[in-house]
Amino acid sequence: MADSNSTPFTIGIIQDHADADAAATVARAERLVRDAASRGAQIICLKELFNAPYFCKAQQSERFDLAESIPGPTTDRMQALARELAVVLIVPLFERQAAGVYRNSAAVIDADGSLMGVYRKMHIPDDPLFFEKYYFAPGEAPGFKVWKTRYATIGVLICWDQWYPEAARITSLLGAEVLFYPTAIGWHPAEKDEWGAAQVDAWRTAQRAHAIANGVYVAAPNRIGHEDEPGTRGITFFGRSFITDPFGRYLADAGDGEEILIARCDPALIEEVRRNWPFLRDRRVDAYGPILSRYLGS
Repeated sequence: MADSNSTPFTIGIIQDHADADAAATVARAERLVRDAASRGAQIICLKELFNAPYFCKAQQSERFDLAESIPGPTTDRMQALARELAVVLIVPLFERQAAGVYRNSAAVIDADGSLMGVYRKMHIPDDPLFFEKYYFAPGEAPGFKVWKTRYATIGVLICWDQWYPEAARITSLLGAEVLFYPTAIGWHPAEKDEWGAAQVDAWRTAQRAHAIANGVYVAAPNRIGHEDEPGTRGITFFGRSFITDPFGRYLADAGDGEEILIARCDPALIEEVRRNWPFLRDRRVDAYGPILSRYLGS
């Protein structure tokens, strides 16, 4: 196992909704972080774009005003909170990196309140009501990274990244013991009856597979609630956040309401799983060159 502290650690993920009132949303997130810390969580992750409604449902230039710099007012507040509670915080934000350069990002704050760095979402979707390519530039290659926090070595990927095994593999090979996937995923109301259950199952299964294939813990906090968008039926964010161990077993899982999930993670289990299922040992790295092509058929 790569340079890792062998001491077990406790993680927490927060499933909640977002209000148009950013101050109220941030205040609620702070309350939930405090609650998670009081229950023993040492590393706590918020949902994707945690401090605002999911604004990518339409392409409107004034919504760029929701972005802020990192460091900035929200990360300053969260750094003070992390320092006070001695917890690691993963804070997903709409980042204004420069004029005309905006990112879907997550700030990683260590337990002493220091800003360790920023992960910028690498895979950007463009679907009805998920018009993210309008708002976000993707992270720059190589992009994937890990942070050796006070309690564990963690990797952060964001939402659409969760469908790409390459992202999970690279981040795991960098030494991550936990992959965090802050998320904003939901149903188009017209599709829910036919596809809703299958979509939730696919979303969870893909990430559980990352845990198994890489021998790591996986934690995915999603948002909840219905968010309207004029001229459409909006999106219903389905929650169902979860934490799994390196076997893909659920350690904690949520329904569709506000919840805090807490789980104890033991690096010794990573060691045990990788000894008995040595997928990393048996990789044929000499044979994987073709994966750098987008398509290999005729």
